[in-house]
Amino acid sequence: MHILVLNVGSSSLKFQLIDTDEASIANGTDRRLARGQVERIGGEAIVTLRAEGGVSTKTSVQLRDHAAAIDHVISWLTSADSGVPITRVGEIDAVGHRVVHGGERFTRSTKVDDAVWAQVEDLIELAPLHNPHNLRGIAAARAVLGPGVPQVAVFDTAFHHSLSDTAYLYAIPYQFYRRYGVRRYGFHGTSHRYIAYRYRQLTGRSRDDTNIISLHLGNGASACAIRGGSSIDTSMGFTPLEGLVMGTRSGDLDPAILDFVSIKEGMTIGDLDSMLNKQSGLLGISGLTADMRELLEEETEHADRRARLAIEVFCYRIKKYIGAYLAAMNGADAVVFAGGIGENSPVVRERVCTGMDWLGLVLDVERNRAVVGSEGRVSADGARVEIWVIPTDEELLIARDTWRVVTGAELRY
Repeated sequence: MHILVLNVGSSSLKFQLIDTDEASIANGTDRRLARGQVERIGGEAIVTLRAEGGVSTKTSVQLRDHAAAIDHVISWLTSADSGVPITRVGEIDAVGHRVVHGGERFTRSTKVDDAVWAQVEDLIELAPLHNPHNLRGIAAARAVLGPGVPQVAVFDTAFHHSLSDTAYLYAIPYQFYRRYGVRRYGFHGTSHRYIAYRYRQLTGRSRDDTNIISLHLGNGASACAIRGGSSIDTSMGFTPLEGLVMGTRSGDLDPAILDFVSIKEGMTIGDLDSMLNKQSGLLGISGLTADMRELLEEETEHADRRARLAIEVFCYRIKKYIGAYLAAMNGADAVVFAGGIGENSPVVRERVCTGMDWLGLVLDVERNRAVVGSEGRVSADGARVEIWVIPTDEELLIARDTWRVVTGAELRY
């Protein structure tokens, strides 16, 4: 079955075309037929396209909206020049969408009908920066492919539905949870779920015997405590702002700071929200960039103090969450690094894990330096808690979930 996977933003979309079915899921032989992204939708868009085994191409095209962008992608996918082994729009069997927020209503990936659409629309107030764009992508795909092609929503929050009320409640008046759903939801769930799945494959463990701490470290970053294959705690909360230091997001902070800064600087609620989400994190501390690669270069080449400080704060916050989750889980079998930074930065992994010997984490320095953008164990032999690097693959899980929902097969979380 040919599944088009879409991840839609305000002026962008990322896509993959994945061929999957029961046998390929069982054997791990799913084929990624094409991938790409469209940026700056609404004007002169930048389109990057690549077929399986082919060379990436980048062009600029005038695309007025997301429907036009999806139509452009599908026209390329079905063209003779693309190298993709489909020739008709009808060969796209279903579309899987990343939807950020499913609230408490959606604990599994779900086929989108009018009732589901309305429920996701109701959740916009919980994710005003994400769900509207996700819905726009669903509408655009329907418009281009027609109502007969199934659309499936795969929710970022769904993996964390297993959190207990002890883990998801905030210590504020309980009526805010009852009235407005103010609680920890957690995000990056599809990534954390893939990491746990792939860890089981690599180690031969059963789902019930999967006890790990997964670290999705990129421009957005989160930690997840996974016990018995299920999420029992996660660092992101009511919004993706809470938890670890990120590229431009602050992560945890004392909320009284906001009142203090607003008075001193004359900032509005909107100003504060923008500061916390777009001007903080690595960018805020360093004053230079939100890109970890650039910060590491600045530290190495120019001994920049604030670049070093941003890196150290980033790593220290991760170290604290690992310690907290080891306590909450009464120990774990492994800590797993994923995401752009987790997969590609041996330096960050080393800084996070150094000094955690008492907790059972001992890094093998040479192994760690050798694993960049690939998967492998980087802990020392005999370490009580193993350390792994596992590149995440959210698109693959979205494609597989879409196949399962469309065919009525059992969803496996």
